[in-house]
Amino acid sequence: MALGRLPAPARTRVASARAAAAAALLSRVAGPDAAQVRHRIHRTPGPRWFEPDSAIGRVHGDASMFVGGLRALLLQSLHPRAMAAVAAHSGYRSDPWGRLQRTATFLAETTFATAEDSARAVAVVRAVHERVRGTTPEGEPYRASDPHLLRWVHVAEVDSFLRAHQLLGRVPLDAAGADEYVAQTARVARELGAEQVPTTVAELAAALEEMRPELRASTAASEAARFLLLRPPLPLAARPVYAGLAACAVGMLPRWSRAPLGLPDVPLLDRTLALAAGRAVTRTIRWALDPVDPQRVPDAPGTARPSDVDSGA
Repeated sequence: MALGRLPAPARTRVASARAAAAAALLSRVAGPDAAQVRHRIHRTPGPRWFEPDSAIGRVHGDASMFVGGLRALLLQSLHPRAMAAVAAHSGYRSDPWGRLQRTATFLAETTFATAEDSARAVAVVRAVHERVRGTTPEGEPYRASDPHLLRWVHVAEVDSFLRAHQLLGRVPLDAAGADEYVAQTARVARELGAEQVPTTVAELAAALEEMRPELRASTAASEAARFLLLRPPLPLAARPVYAGLAACAVGMLPRWSRAPLGLPDVPLLDRTLALAAGRAVTRTIRWALDPVDPQRVPDAPGTARPSDVDSGA
C-alpha cells in the first residue's frame, strides 16, 4: 500500500519514525548542531567551488557515501605511514564520532559551502596536518602534510566514494560524469597540498595501482579493521544495519587488500549478499534523510537558493 493511502494515524507513525531515524543519523554524522551546520553550508549565499548538481555534489550528497567512507578508511589503513598518523593522532578509538563529524563536515563544506567557507575549511585542516608528525613502529618518519601521503589518502577516498556511488547511488554517473567527479575532487586535494593527483577515472586506477608496492599489513591496520567492523561504538539496535553497511564496504575492497587486513575474500558473497545488504542500507538511509536533504527540500517561500544568488537570478 502506498504511504499516501495509509490511514492518518499510520501515516503519522511512519512520519515520526522517519524523522527519528533522520535525527539519529544526523546527530551521529553531523553532530548536535546538524540543522544549523547544514543550513550554513547549503543556504549561505555566495559563489561556490562547485555547483550542487555537479558530479561531486551528486556523489557527496548521496547515501552511498556511508558505504564508501567505511571502504576508504579500510583501504587507507594499508599505508603504514598514513595508518601510523591516524593511530597516533586522530583519536578514532577514543572519539570516533567526533572524527566522523569533522570529516563529514569538511566534505560537505568543500563540496557545497561558499568558496570562502571552503577555503577556511581547507586552511584549518592544513594547519592540523602541519602538527601531525612522528615515526612508525618500524622507524619510518611521517608527517600528515607530506604531499605523497595526502595523494594516497585522496586516491583511496575518491576511488571508494566513486565505486560506492556507481554501485549504490540513486543515479550513477555516466563515464563523462565519473571523469568530472575525479577532476573536481582533484581541486580539493591540491588545495590540501597533494601533488600529482588524478583527474580522470583512468588516472585514478593507475594511481591506485602505483601505490600498491607501498601498502602492507600492520598491527595498526588490523586493529583499525577490527574496531571498524567488529566493535563499532553503536547501540545494539543499530548494529544489524551497520553490519550490512560493513559487509558491503568489505565486499567492494580490492581482492588484493583482503589478506593484509585479515578479511574474507569470497567473491560470490560480495556479488550477492554483501551487495544486497549495501543496497538495503543505503535505501533505508535515503528514505530517512530525503525529507531533510538540503539539496532536495525547497527553501521557504521568498527565500533565494545560493545558486539563484550566484547566477543573479
